[in-house]
Amino acid sequence: MRVAVDLMGGDRAPGAPIEGISIALARDPGIKIVAVGQPAALAAARTGLGVGPGSRMGYVEASEVIDNDEQPALAVRRKRDSSMVVGLQQVKAGHADAFVSCGPTGALLTAGLFAFGRLPGVRRPALGSVFPNMSHEGKTWFMLDIGANVDATPEDLRTYAVLGSIYSRMILGVPDPAVALLNIGTEAQKGNDATRQASELLSATPGIRFAGNVEARDILTGPVDVVICDAFVGNILLKGMEGLLIQLTDAIRRQLRAGGIAAKVGGMLAKPALLRALKIMDYTEYGGAPLFGVNGPCIKCHGSSNGTAVAGGIRVAAGFAGKGVLAAMSEALATGKPGGGPGSR
Repeated sequence: MRVAVDLMGGDRAPGAPIEGISIALARDPGIKIVAVGQPAALAAARTGLGVGPGSRMGYVEASEVIDNDEQPALAVRRKRDSSMVVGLQQVKAGHADAFVSCGPTGALLTAGLFAFGRLPGVRRPALGSVFPNMSHEGKTWFMLDIGANVDATPEDLRTYAVLGSIYSRMILGVPDPAVALLNIGTEAQKGNDATRQASELLSATPGIRFAGNVEARDILTGPVDVVICDAFVGNILLKGMEGLLIQLTDAIRRQLRAGGIAAKVGGMLAKPALLRALKIMDYTEYGGAPLFGVNGPCIKCHGSSNGTAVAGGIRVAAGFAGKGVLAAMSEALATGKPGGGPGSR
């Protein structure tokens, strides 16, 4: 499986992408990488990752970078030699099977649509991500949209449920995922017109196990496997959870430092358990977020991703491309019946 990686995207580029590539190569002997970036970044990658016979690395030069403050469509059109556009072209030309970037979400979505178009039946793509289940270690749940379409219609939300169900089955290994609509209450009549109409559509969609509405306070404990919402709600929830984790970690550290000898000793004894708990909540452990509805495998990693997160994104990209997820999604949208299962092709 060949994964093209954008060396120039994100707050920690090119160091984090290079580190992530190194981790991914060590973890999976079946992975090959096409690194895409400016000459200096490629030189650093060659030094750290190797070249020559037996190397699983390929290198493609791109002279430009799309920045966060640029208007996405304009930047993609003007910067055709950007690392993002060139990386996607590697996939389109068949030189790679999937693409991973920590660059701007809007630009990646725009460039992905230019390169591959939409899946038939998708009006507006969505961004999805895996989250930890805080009640069952090792179990996860999945949410979309977390950042692509802030004005989702009820039909968009139904489409997201179909795509999320397939991803949960084929990538996360959940045989019969329960799907819920994120809302302000669990009662069917709660919410705005869009969520009420979406609830009716989801209830009537074959192949989806619709569990009704779910409240934000309950999703971390995993009563459902797939959570559906528009990007306005999903992105606020995502960033709220990220901020809470950062502040909670800092608060624990401050209290341990300020509590005297007894607190420090207690902290040392509790440290292994605390580290395990923080690891469960750490987004870097769960990889990147696929762009659902783009007719090509595009994986978006967080802009502040470290090497571990980029490696996770590469893992997600390889699984997404290798298990035929896009083909299953196309079939489901065409027939109206989500299919696929753990390990399906």
